[in-house]
Amino acid sequence: MKKGIHPEYVETKVMCACGNTFTVMSNKPELHIETCDKCHPFYNGKKDGASASKAGRVEKFNRKYGLDKQN
Repeated sequence: MKKGIHPEYVETKVMCACGNTFTVMSNKPELHIETCDKCHPFYNGKKDGASASKAGRVEKFNRKYGLDKQN
């Protein structure tokens, strides 16, 4: 590698919108992020209301057009 042309690789403090902080290595001293593994529903196992409302819309569509499964 050529000397003097690459950014400095430093320890970076990452701050999430939920309040979680952790450190990683990067070329910036500080990063602000919106979601992390502590607050993202995929990683923490908690489902939000968006998936529930989507299922409700599918059921409403099926009822409206008579697509309910009836035996």
